[in-house]
Parts: sequence; C-alpha cells; structure tokens
Amino acid sequence: MNNFFYQLTPDVVIKAVENCGFEPTGHCMALNSYENRVYDLRLEDGSHVVSKFYRPGRWSREQILEEHEFLFDLFEDEIPVCIPLRFQDGTTLREIEGILYAIWPRTGGRVPDELSDPVLETLGRLLARIHNNGAARKAAHRIRLTGETYGLSPLAFLEDNNFLPQHCRERYHNAVLELAEIYESLCTDVPFHRIHGDCHLGNLLHGSEGWFFLDFDDFLTGPAVQDLWMLVPARDREGLRQREVFIEAYRQFRDFDNSWLRLIEPLRALRYVRYAAWIAQRWDDPAFPPAFPHFGTAQYWEDETDDLEDQLDFIHAGTADLPENLRRTTPAVEKDQELTNKDFFWDWEEEKTDKKEE
Repeated sequence: MNNFFYQLTPDVVIKAVENCGFEPTGHCMALNSYENRVYDLRLEDGSHVVSKFYRPGRWSREQILEEHEFLFDLFEDEIPVCIPLRFQDGTTLREIEGILYAIWPRTGGRVPDELSDPVLETLGRLLARIHNNGAARKAAHRIRLTGETYGLSPLAFLEDNNFLPQHCRERYHNAVLELAEIYESLCTDVPFHRIHGDCHLGNLLHGSEGWFFLDFDDFLTGPAVQDLWMLVPARDREGLRQREVFIEAYRQFRDFDNSWLRLIEPLRALRYVRYAAWIAQRWDDPAFPPAFPHFGTAQYWEDETDDLEDQLDFIHAGTADLPENLRRTTPAVEKDQELTNKDFFWDWEEEKTDKKEE
C-alpha cells in the first residue's frame, strides 16, 4: 500500500488539480469517503470541482478507465450520471506520487430518505436504460460478480490473515461455501452485463436537474438484480410491493425475468462476507479502526456468523428454486431476520443525510 495515500495534504491535492490546468483558490475540503480520498476545491472563477484519489492497489489504470468509459457511454445515452472532466489532452486520469486521480464536476442534491411510487417508477425506467447501455459493451478488465469474487476470495483473505476467531471459524467457513454454491447454481442462464454494482440510495442524488446516479467505483459485470435489490432492499410486505412497482416500470424499457429474484438473498448474504473482508483489507488505513470500532471482536464475528446462517435458513425456507442436491433434507424454519444498514449500503455512515458530490 502506498502510505502517501494516507497522508494526502491540501497542498498535494491543490498541486494535483493545478497540474490538470485548473486554478484553485486554496479552498480544499475533504468529503466523506472511506474507500477513496475525495476533496471539494473552489476555483478562481467561483466554480467547484471534486478531486477523487483512487485507493492504490484496488483498481488498475485499465479498470478505472473502464469505469470512466461506462460513464461516458451512459452520458451520451442521456442517462443522468456524473462524468469525469476531460483534460486538455482528452484523458480523464492522472497520477501523482503513485496515486491515480480524476477531477469531477460538483453535483448538488440530496440523498432520498424514502422512495414514493412515482419515484420508484422513474428510477425503474432509468435503471433499465442503464442496463440496456451496460449490455451493449463488455468490460474486459472489471471483475464478475461470482461466488468466487464475492464469497470465496473474501473468505480466503479473512482466513489467511487470521481475522476469524477459532470458535466460529468452521461455521463461518461452511456458511460461505454453501452460499457461494447456491448462488452459482442459481446463476445458470442468468445474463451478466455491466451494472452499477453498488446501487443503493446513498448513491442517488435528487436536485434541481432531477435524479443522478453516482459513484460507479464498484461497477462490474453481474446480474441486473444486484442493482435492483439494493435500490429496493426490504423484504417485508411493503418492500415486496415496492419491488413490484419498480420492476413493472423497469420492464417498460428492458425485460426482467422474475426467476432472477431468487438471486437476491444469496447476493445479500455474499455482501455480508465481502463487506467484512473489505474492512479487513483496509485495517491498516488509519481511518478504519475509529470508523469500525467493533470490527474483529468476538461478538462481531459471532453476529456475522449468525447472520450468514440466518440467511441460509431464509433461503432454504423456500427450496423450490434450489437444485435438489442443494436442498436440506430437513426444511429450515423461516426467520424474520432484522436487516441493518449494512444490508443496503456499502460504506454507510449513520450521520449521513446529504451527499453533494461524486
């Protein structure tokens, strides 16, 4: 890891922006972001830009450029996304002290607290258009959302680096293996294409110009339902009703097979695993221990293991969609599992009410 990333200072940020041909005033404000380092800068003409410094070692230059390419594809298709600014040489990515960075326009607006039916319909149509565009071109360098990338690989990191305590290591291991196998079995014949990948409410803005989809940092090749369940994540009666409203609007622009919905609960569970590994992989970042004070405790891992096993019980309570070899001989009892912010948001901050920039 490039330790310089942990020690970015305003003078370095301002220099990086100046190197791109902009004239910052010296006003530099850090914005909320665990994964990358993001700053708001005021320019001499009174406008603002947002500089985004990518965490070293996470994405390659090619993978980041594919993110930018996807955003430009969407923008050209008149889909409301925030695109990086092009420099005078036509490029969108620069490097300083080994850290890749891009410059973005500042986008104003508010994160929605909840979604009314008319808003669900609007977003359903927009997401369908995003997926139509996503299916039009392949991403050669981005990862695929598989049982390996979202389950087995994160599990291997946790085990190899001794994050899992002995008392729940075997239970956690077995649960992840079963979930990855179930997900892979249910993915057969499900189309994969470019998707947002982290399409929760925190990555939506509503402002004077309407809705914007933000932060395609986690974009990957995967099933359409990954974006859908994250926008409409609840699975109580009202959540299922909202999901139907969303899907009906989505179908105005793109087909959606109801059989794909069976992927939601395995995807939700795999997100638990990837989320835990995401924190573990960044534990040497000084920003992470204060932000996640309970991570790594015995109670944390006991709760995580219980959550995975509860998800398996929930999945097995409706075994009709599972291949016969993966069904339990004794039916599981369906549990009314309490869902938390981590089920819905990748790096949720409890105090977050506004998000004004990419």
